[in-house]
Amino acid sequence: MAGMEHRLLRYFVAVAEEGGVSAAAETLHMTQPALSRQIRSLESDLGLALFDRTGPRLAMTSEGRAFLSTAQQVLQAHDHARGYARQLAAGRLEHVGLAAPGTTLVDVVAPFVATFTVGDPVPSVAEIPVDADPRLLVAAHDLVLVTHEPGDQVASWRLAELPVWACVPADHRWAGRGAVALEELVEEQLVLTSRDYMARRLLDGALEVAGLAPHGAVEARHSHVAQALAAAGRGVAVVTDDPHFALVPLRISVGDGDLRVRLTAAWRPNHHAAATLEALVERMRGFSSDRYGPTVD
Repeated sequence: MAGMEHRLLRYFVAVAEEGGVSAAAETLHMTQPALSRQIRSLESDLGLALFDRTGPRLAMTSEGRAFLSTAQQVLQAHDHARGYARQLAAGRLEHVGLAAPGTTLVDVVAPFVATFTVGDPVPSVAEIPVDADPRLLVAAHDLVLVTHEPGDQVASWRLAELPVWACVPADHRWAGRGAVALEELVEEQLVLTSRDYMARRLLDGALEVAGLAPHGAVEARHSHVAQALAAAGRGVAVVTDDPHFALVPLRISVGDGDLRVRLTAAWRPNHHAAATLEALVERMRGFSSDRYGPTVD
């Protein structure tokens, strides 16, 4: 059966549905003897007698009737695959796989997906490590969002610059301010995420450059837990998440700017629907700009 050809299945189904070789041959635009030979070839491949030829009319055997539904399903699947391949070749995208680190997935990707309409590709999302290699990721996902430079081997577009927040309770003495300097921040007890989060890596890098160290710090494995500890008065949470628990977010001033995560969208340059993905990134960039402010190139 491994060598069975798709066309032989189509001939068999045509004979079964038309009720005989003559009618099927006319539908298939071939001669009756040629069609009969093809049916016998299929029977030989399968090792089954699909038709009983002892009577005056060709009749389907019980094995033939049992095999018919399977043959019809195979042909339908084949036709679907051919149609889908034509859509891919035309650059259409019915499903889109999105991948991003956990915080980005929650605060950027999920809210953006909520804006999709019935005319958009059906999205699926996956969480990736913050330091995953974009060159490998774009082979497994249509569109990936990364927090480091993806390199020139992938197509990419700067998407957003997400602030790293110092989150404090509403009754904290800083709550009325829009920002806090790094030098002030280290004088407070800090609640930090693990180095699985870009907020922690950026803060550690800024502290190293400035030659500073926190007065005291506790570590939380999850950024939401870090915010919960800040809400409970255990310190200032340093995160990139949108604030929760009625916390007040403050930008962290470093030199002439603020501590920010640069979010970049990346995809395969030879992706069959590269133009569609680029249009999707354009929309996501506008969405992020409305949410976090314009990107600084």
